[in-house]
Amino acid sequence: MKNDDALHIRNGWITNIRHIPSPNHSPRPSRCPIQLLVIHNISLPPGEFHAHYIHQLFCNTLDPSAHPYFATIHELRVSAHIFIERNGTMTQYVPFHLAAWHAGQSAFQGRTQCNDFSIGVELEGSDHTPYEIAQYDSLVTLTLILQHHYPEMKHICGHSDIAPERKTDPGPAFRWHYYRQHLAQRGTSVY
Repeated sequence: MKNDDALHIRNGWITNIRHIPSPNHSPRPSRCPIQLLVIHNISLPPGEFHAHYIHQLFCNTLDPSAHPYFATIHELRVSAHIFIERNGTMTQYVPFHLAAWHAGQSAFQGRTQCNDFSIGVELEGSDHTPYEIAQYDSLVTLTLILQHHYPEMKHICGHSDIAPERKTDPGPAFRWHYYRQHLAQRGTSVY
């Protein structure tokens, strides 16, 4: 995504991207501002890139017979706010005023239940597969839009930072320096 002006947030949804509403969300606690952006990775089957399976997982329609691995996960009830495909295409599943089910058991700066105060972004990828430039471009654009709309969102971390005993994503392949450098170049100093 290169044209920031084409994207806006209305009623919790980003305009001009694909919306596939997921049932996997819950209300945020009252007076609980969005303060954290959590970056994840996902690939289904593991190590393969097929976005339609991720859409199905987040909408509880994943066919357990489509791949042996799916039989172990098809009953999971998970989601993210945003998914960024390898080519940079963004899909939104949950409006930002609701809590997507992306973090699981988690803690950040002494607070648990990170879903309550965070936005979850899934990058199509794996810990050791380099992410595409188009994904970083979309992630930077998204981050800037979110920071503008939710000024209390002052922290960005990986899933591994809030659930270090369970998770490793976005993994060593994620270029934090590159991401932060491009955020700074485009007008933010929030990390």
